[in-house]
Amino acid sequence: MPTKSLARRLPELEALIYEIRGQKVMLDSDLARIYGASTGALNRAAKRNRERFPSDFLFQISPAEWKNLKCQIGTSSSTHGGRRRGRPYAFTEHGAIMAANVLNSARAVQMSVFVVRAFLKMRALLGDKRELAKQLAALEKELKQRLDVHEAAIVTILQRVMDIIDPPTLPSPPPKPRIGFNP
Repeated sequence: MPTKSLARRLPELEALIYEIRGQKVMLDSDLARIYGASTGALNRAAKRNRERFPSDFLFQISPAEWKNLKCQIGTSSSTHGGRRRGRPYAFTEHGAIMAANVLNSARAVQMSVFVVRAFLKMRALLGDKRELAKQLAALEKELKQRLDVHEAAIVTILQRVMDIIDPPTLPSPPPKPRIGFNP
């Protein structure tokens, strides 16, 4: 990535953060490009330091996830799949920080700050959406309760109107018993 101001770089980084398995992640090729390394060098460094990359820091994308992701991001370019031999690895926020540490280059350390800020901004946006979703769910519940009350009142009113238009037939009175001898 060419050197740019932080304000201009954050949106670019945010575009490289995807949600996979309920986690915000960056693909190995994107992270390597940001850190000024090759994808192979990044993945080799991660494999050499496997103890620093538990499964919640780094995981390989499944074939189904990769197919889905390729459809979303349009991988016709060589960046995400044109020259790729296998499925990419996904680095979570903590994995991206750890990758900067194992690469141990000045550029990786410098760029890790921007990557962390991009993840933080994405988390803040997600938190706002979750709070909004909670408020909408509460509002929906309240409206359903009100509708249930109104619906019951409307049904009662309609029933009374129908009774006025077409009154129900009253049951015929039981026959009067005959007086006298009944054989």
